[in-house]
Amino acid sequence: MAAPQPSIGDWYRLSGGELFEVVAIDDEEGTIDIQYFDGTVEEMDREDWEAQWEDGMLAAAQPPEDWSGSVDVEGSDEEGRGSDDINEDPTLRAGSLDGIDLFEFD
Repeated sequence: MAAPQPSIGDWYRLSGGELFEVVAIDDEEGTIDIQYFDGTVEEMDREDWEAQWEDGMLAAAQPPEDWSGSVDVEGSDEEGRGSDDINEDPTLRAGSLDGIDLFEFD
């Protein structure tokens, strides 16, 4: 069976069970950059890709449910606000810019 053409964002599994995502493809150089679930990035030649597929060492896979293994995310980052909670004190608001003269120089 012919090896599939990898696309950025596709997930695959090595025969040893390691899950990885295709993160870049360089057609001119004939290379494929892959990122393992633990965050390690490697480059693979297209010939190696095809040989591993034909040998059964490489298979298509579903993306992991918990994608945070390959990125450095802290718990508070999941909410998109970091650790600062703006709703902590509702009286903390920026004041109006009325009365500011942008062309006033001292």
